[in-house]
Amino acid sequence: MKRRKFIKLTSVGSAAMAGSFYIPRFNNDQRKLKIALIGAGWYGMVDVKAALNSGRAEVTGICDVDSDHLNNSAAEIEKIQGFRPKTFKYYRDLLEMKDIEAVFIGTVPHWHALQFIAACEKKFDIYCEKPLSYDVAEGIAMVNAWKKAGNIVQVGFQRRQSQAFMKAKELIETGTIGEVRQIVAQIHYNPGKQDTTIQAPPPSLDWEEWCGPAPKLDYRPSIGHISWRLEKEYGNGHLVDWGIHHIDIIRKIMGEGTPEEFYSTGGLFVLKGQITTPDTLTAHMKFKKAPVTWQHRLWGNGDVTSAFNNGIFFYGEKATLFAEDSKVIVFPAGKNAQPQEISIPTPMMQDNHVINFLDAVIKKDKSLISCDPEDAFKSTTAVHLATISYNTGTIVRWDEQKKEIINNPSASALLRREYRGKYVHP
Repeated sequence: MKRRKFIKLTSVGSAAMAGSFYIPRFNNDQRKLKIALIGAGWYGMVDVKAALNSGRAEVTGICDVDSDHLNNSAAEIEKIQGFRPKTFKYYRDLLEMKDIEAVFIGTVPHWHALQFIAACEKKFDIYCEKPLSYDVAEGIAMVNAWKKAGNIVQVGFQRRQSQAFMKAKELIETGTIGEVRQIVAQIHYNPGKQDTTIQAPPPSLDWEEWCGPAPKLDYRPSIGHISWRLEKEYGNGHLVDWGIHHIDIIRKIMGEGTPEEFYSTGGLFVLKGQITTPDTLTAHMKFKKAPVTWQHRLWGNGDVTSAFNNGIFFYGEKATLFAEDSKVIVFPAGKNAQPQEISIPTPMMQDNHVINFLDAVIKKDKSLISCDPEDAFKSTTAVHLATISYNTGTIVRWDEQKKEIINNPSASALLRREYRGKYVHP
């Protein structure tokens, strides 16, 4: 590759980048936004600490059904901001507070819909972790609640702040790799042996409340805090939990909506008896511009080289481009062509996504938001439909206008899960 071409590749285009990742532009109003947190565990705290570190927010209340999470997080927040937030076990009690303006939702996905809709009814602005919903019908109800409330909402697809992915977008849009004809995304990793021993939940955890509208399974560490991601009833598996980030950024880079057709195949071959979602999966998604294939293996060594275990391949007519959180590699066509790696660290990716939300709320400007619920619904629905295809063993075709599956009753039945006991599906 000639030096002039290499310089063009490695320079970050200012026009493209300015319109992609977020640069905070707070106005002169230096007041701090009063925020509350529902779900004070690992990632909920990642989000609110990003808000606190921005200097533009203070946490006035938090809630969690695990008293250890609640007390430890309250103490950590107090250490950062100088005063202890009010603490609650139940989110509805927290939402009755008078001194909150925005709510962060960091709970398990099967709780998102009820908490999100309740916060919308209170007209609070919301930062909600991904996936938007546990099932497709919940997502539709959440988008409708947001539109009715007119509030400002950000969904936690923080890779939209990755300068590396936006560099990939720039290179594709300027024709560097030619017409994109195929896209392959993958995240291979080995979660290790799971502890499936049925036992009493920790004394601090109200397991009944944690399960909420989802089925109440016997407690075991493999489905509890953090580990729920690979449990079908709570996390829906690796594609829905982690792969969703790649499907979302593919949509962002390519300017796509929801795929129109899905076919997934795989199985539970190595971790059978430890998890309840596929440890091996290939999901084909028919987008308008180029077909996308997702693949994962939760066993073995992953790809031929670990450098490609987590990322996206864009196959163009002139070159192949590999992108991940902090770098882009271009593999030009030609016998003697050499790959060119562009390192673009994005250390503030998560923080900038939260700051983007705070900035929009403080300025009361929805247009600043990087990922609103309607956009997040498209990415969330894509991974849910791919999962439905796997669970039914059928091709799933999606009508994006009607928000329904076409001529497939067994698949359509999985768009909505019945809630447990006293809980009512929105």
